[in-house]
Amino acid sequence: MTTQAQAKQEDNLIFGVTPYKAKKSEEYMNEKQIEHFRQILENWRAELFADVSKTINVMQDEYSNLPDPNDRASQETDMSLELRSRDRDRKLLKKIVSSISRLDTDEYGWCDRCGVEIGIGRLEARPTAELCIDCKTLEEIKEKQRA
Repeated sequence: MTTQAQAKQEDNLIFGVTPYKAKKSEEYMNEKQIEHFRQILENWRAELFADVSKTINVMQDEYSNLPDPNDRASQETDMSLELRSRDRDRKLLKKIVSSISRLDTDEYGWCDRCGVEIGIGRLEARPTAELCIDCKTLEEIKEKQRA
């Protein structure tokens, strides 16, 4: 395989996992699909944990008492942004752990609101999705009306 073809294949990976190719007569959320999504979620979780570790090391290494107020302000802003990003990651980790639990209880892949299949494509795009596209769209419309 050429380097360009390898790069294109890597671009198509979902957290290091090749997209799932469902067969026509295949049952939804069968063992292969469950294992596919478990691998995606586990890889995503590991990636977030690695980012957290990296952030801790960078913040410990980079923190210094800079004499220039502008440098100190820039450093504090950078740290604030990094901490905000890690807070988002922490919330995402909770969703990932919840999704893995849903896999264990056979609730993963089914809409929480209406009970229909969420769909392989949607779950690959958003592995922590708990609503089908129709219910999510309705929820977003209602949110816009309240705003």
